[in-house]
Amino acid sequence: MVHEHVAAVDLGSNSFRLQVGRIVGNQIYPLDGLKETVRLAAGLTPEKLLTESAQLRALEALARFGERLRGFAPEAVRAVATNTLRVAKNAAQFLARAEEALGFPIEVIAGREEARLIYLGVAHTLPHQGARHLVVDIGGGSTEFIIGQAMEPILLESLYMGCVSHSLRFFPGGIVDKRDMKDAELAARRELQAIVHAYREMGWDEAVGSSGTAKAIRDILQQNGFADGDITRDGLDELKSRLIRAGDASRTGLAGMRADRVPVIAGGVAIMSAVFKEFGLTRMTFSEGALRLGVLYDLLGRYHHEDLREATVARFMQRYEVDRRQAARVAETALALYQQLRPQDDIEETPAAQFLLWAARLHEIGISVAHSSYHKHSAYILANADMPGFSKRDQALLARLVLAHRGKLERTQIPRESPEWLLIFCLRIAALLHRARDDAPRPAFKASVIPGGFELALESEWLAGAPLTAASLADEVQHWSAVGLNFKLRARRRQAAASA
Repeated sequence: MVHEHVAAVDLGSNSFRLQVGRIVGNQIYPLDGLKETVRLAAGLTPEKLLTESAQLRALEALARFGERLRGFAPEAVRAVATNTLRVAKNAAQFLARAEEALGFPIEVIAGREEARLIYLGVAHTLPHQGARHLVVDIGGGSTEFIIGQAMEPILLESLYMGCVSHSLRFFPGGIVDKRDMKDAELAARRELQAIVHAYREMGWDEAVGSSGTAKAIRDILQQNGFADGDITRDGLDELKSRLIRAGDASRTGLAGMRADRVPVIAGGVAIMSAVFKEFGLTRMTFSEGALRLGVLYDLLGRYHHEDLREATVARFMQRYEVDRRQAARVAETALALYQQLRPQDDIEETPAAQFLLWAARLHEIGISVAHSSYHKHSAYILANADMPGFSKRDQALLARLVLAHRGKLERTQIPRESPEWLLIFCLRIAALLHRARDDAPRPAFKASVIPGGFELALESEWLAGAPLTAASLADEVQHWSAVGLNFKLRARRRQAAASA
């Protein structure tokens, strides 16, 4: 179902933003936006723990966003979190509170996925669709670099440096001097050296800045006559000089220096200056498109069944040389089991069924590493690889399903009451029934939910002719019992099966 209004929430390391848009055909028209300067990265201790005060600032902002989003359907809202929640060791505990405050799930996305979504947002605002663009997005805790053409990103990278983290590290207390500015710039240049060669080799026609730091610098340069509307090298040099001369961003007296940017502008300027030098730039334009707009367009793509996750699954199947016929057998049977257990669900529209299908298609990718314990290799790849379109939570779910499709169930460490057990049951039984990897018709079965677990009924004649599978199914009773759940295997005669 396509909703007229959709919303994106961006939990950035410096600011939280909410964007509401209206869908008209294949375009999104912004209707409303909210911004809260939370400065989450500033609340990260040296031990990588979010302080309670930073969490409270974030929760208050999310509660306000939640009020604006009241009445939105769950599938019309997508909330994403970036670098600070990628690195915070207590992110899981905070996210539980954050989702309650917002009223919607929050996805922590990987750095390259953040870069992809940023490019998607920027690309929808660029006039020169044939040109190749270098997009630079300096956030609070990370900086993303993308080279892309039209709607397609070509190179994607995310570096662990941002205006908040850099300002805290090199300009504590807001003090700016020449030596600290030089050290901050050199540190950023060292980070950039890991990627700059590949980017300069690829080349671009135009450099574009996006998000808050680029906007703040552009506005200051323009309002003080340091540049003509773009970010320029000469303008950056003048801004650096003014910051050093004042000794504190709050005392520059520059027009356009907003209060919420004062604590983080020095770190942002140092990173931008390093980018200009390492990439050999003299000028950079600014785009209003950013992560939140990219999230909205990605949501729109899912509505139109152009879900990037489908393309990613297909690429993984190709890369890891998956046996497509076996994957199709397992997927078909897993979905048939799901339909019996959840007859009220529309398989085409239900996210759980979609993840079951993807897990079935990818459950054997680990065979490319080694056949022994391949399910562990599959789970590791799914949890740690860059998977465009998938959040870290999505990947973790796929990894858990795939890990649990064979062997001991205890290793999954999933709570007994979790709905994931139903998906695991479907995938596990499907893989077991197709162990022979042949095109023999699958047996007639009847799956049902019973108190504390599941029941599977199979024809006794079929079980008698498949002693290996029958023995494996009998072993399932112990596997499920080990995690406190019931599995009941029931044999029924063919006549009874046919009349059931």
